[in-house]
Amino acid sequence: MAESSSRTLVCSVLFVELADYAHMPAGEQLRHKRTLNTLLAQELAQVPRAERVAHDIEGAAAVAFLSDPEACLVAAIGVQGGAGELKLRIGLNLGTVHVVKDLGGQTTIVGEGVNDAGRVAGYAQAGQLLASGGYRDIVSRLSPEHAALFEIAALRGDAQRREHELFLVRFDRPAQPMPVRGAEQASVFDAGSHLIISGYERATVQRALDELGAKGARVVSPITRVGDKWMASCDHPEVRLSECKVEKLGFTSIVTGPTRRAVAAKVDELVGLGGRLLGEIEEEGGTWTAVCDAGEGRR
Repeated sequence: MAESSSRTLVCSVLFVELADYAHMPAGEQLRHKRTLNTLLAQELAQVPRAERVAHDIEGAAAVAFLSDPEACLVAAIGVQGGAGELKLRIGLNLGTVHVVKDLGGQTTIVGEGVNDAGRVAGYAQAGQLLASGGYRDIVSRLSPEHAALFEIAALRGDAQRREHELFLVRFDRPAQPMPVRGAEQASVFDAGSHLIISGYERATVQRALDELGAKGARVVSPITRVGDKWMASCDHPEVRLSECKVEKLGFTSIVTGPTRRAVAAKVDELVGLGGRLLGEIEEEGGTWTAVCDAGEGRR
C-alpha cells in the first residue's frame, strides 16, 4: 500500500450492528443486512461524500465522519428512528481513524477509533444508542440542546482496569431545531490530546490555529479542505504531548512529561498499540512519570 494512499484523523465514528446476527438463519441475515445498508445509505445521503467514509462489516457497518461530529449524531438518530423491525445496537465514538485504500483500491477505515466505536455498540442493548464519554463531551459543547440528549448509562472497565463512561442518547422528547452555527467563526473541538479546528473559511481556521500556536500548540495536521469545510488539528496546549519523552528499556517504556494530562495521553497512545500501564502515574520534582509494558513481548 502506498504511503500517499492513507491519512490519519481524529474524528467521529458511527458503528451499527445487528443484534443476534450470528444466531439468525442465513436468509434472515442477508435480508436484515440489506435493510440496514439501505437505511444507512438514506441517512448518509445528507452528508457530502467527501466528509464521510463507510466500512462494511459482516452484520454491521462503521462510518467515519471526517468533518462534523453533529452529522454523526444526526445519522445515528435517523438510523435508530427508522430501524423498524431491525434490532440494532449503535455506538458513537471520537477517536483516531486511519483512512486507507484496501487491496481492491476502495477507501476504507481502520484504527482504534473504529474498534472503540464497535466496543461501545457491543455494550448497548438491542434498540439502544450509546456514546463514549469523548464523543459526548465534544457534541455537548455545541449547545445546551445537544447536551440534553445524553444521560449517563454506565461505567465500563477495560483490560487496563480503567473505567470509561458510556452515555445513552435519548431523543424521545418533542423535536426542537438545533441552533444554526455561523460560518464566520472557526469551531474548536477538544479531542483529548489534540484539538480539531474546522470552519467554512480557510482564513478563520488559520486565525484559530495561530492563536493556539501562540499558546504552545504544535500543528499535527495542516489545514485541509474536507467537503465544504476547512480542517486542521494541533496538540492541545494544556496537554503538551509533544514535550513527553518515551525511554525504552527492553519491553518496558518509561514516559515522562510536564503534566499528568500529557503523560496520560501518551500512555493512552501506547495502550492503543498493545501496551499496558504498570502502576500509577506519579509526580516527582515537577516531572510526571509512568511505566508501561511496551507490549512487543506478547506479539
